[in-house]
Amino acid sequence: MPILCDRRAYRLLWIFCSSYGCRTRYVNSCGTCENTYSPAGQYQSLVPEHFGLSDLTGMNCLVDGNIPPSSGLSSSSALVCCAGLLTLTVLGMSLSKVELAEICAKSERYIGTEGGGMDQSISFLAEEGTAKLIEFSPLRATDVKLPSGAVFVIANSCVEMNKAATSHFNIRVMECRLAAKLLAKHKSLPWKEVLRLEEVQAKLGISLEEMLLITEDALHPEPYSPEEICKCLGISLQELKTQILSPNTQDVLTFKLYQRAKHVYSEAARVLQFKKICEETPDNMVQLLGELMNQSHMSCRDMYECSCPELDQLVDICRKFGAQGSRLTGAGWGGCTVSIVPADKLSSFLANVHEAYYQRSNRSLAPEKESLFATKPGGGALVFLEA
Repeated sequence: MPILCDRRAYRLLWIFCSSYGCRTRYVNSCGTCENTYSPAGQYQSLVPEHFGLSDLTGMNCLVDGNIPPSSGLSSSSALVCCAGLLTLTVLGMSLSKVELAEICAKSERYIGTEGGGMDQSISFLAEEGTAKLIEFSPLRATDVKLPSGAVFVIANSCVEMNKAATSHFNIRVMECRLAAKLLAKHKSLPWKEVLRLEEVQAKLGISLEEMLLITEDALHPEPYSPEEICKCLGISLQELKTQILSPNTQDVLTFKLYQRAKHVYSEAARVLQFKKICEETPDNMVQLLGELMNQSHMSCRDMYECSCPELDQLVDICRKFGAQGSRLTGAGWGGCTVSIVPADKLSSFLANVHEAYYQRSNRSLAPEKESLFATKPGGGALVFLEA
């Protein structure tokens, strides 16, 4: 009995991707499927760990998909989630969507990428017709009704970024971790057990706006050297490298802690503002949401530094031709933008962006349907059984 696993690729995963409470950017977070590890193989350790199994049965799989690799649309997470769901089905076992999302998130870290769990969570918890606010500790998803008079459009910059083959992504994770530790020590918290910026706010019990003020007071805009970080924390360079930094960030010479913390806390605030606007539905709702998306891209570009010239150009083009707001999505350094476009301007928007960005360069060689398209929230991962 063949088993077909399908994840609807073209749906809105996020409008904002925030590292708040998980990894880095949220900023986002798709990788590529071009590395040499086998996602299904990771379940040989994770599934037995969860169920206490041994001597798992092998299986042959045929994989197909339509998500452009390295585009910031969670192609790697789609493959991992598909592999997890398929493995459980073949074994005749079941897990809750939350449990499966957590296992899938853990499996992706086997390749050395310090990712969070937002991609995997939305892959399983998504529901057709509604966006989701994803929160962690514990993992939960809240419906967010998007404006009916606007459409979200994905545009691929055609710049590929392989997270697993570079250190950019993990450096941001470590910068956020170091910023969290310095902020925790500044407020006399037990900094050694702190890993995420969200934990500092939670332990202090204060607002995001207050955390931004503390960041201004506690961290300086100039980059930190490893030696200065050690002095601030009262540890040795060897302790920093072996106890805090990941293997591929141990030779980094400078860390921008102020900028990364400012981005994470302000981005988290924008996420909550976006949800609030969607709930209150003011007359200028689309304009207000677009302004938040524009602010988000500026912060990704200037404070988190995870954009690239092509993404910035594409964002500018999208705004020029009618988008109320546009920003990068995914991990950054390439991949896609997401834009909020008034529904009555969609046709002209698609035509103008296609001509301005794709036809005037060799990007026109990219498949149009995979490079520029309108999207809407779709359902999560499913298994189809054929007799």
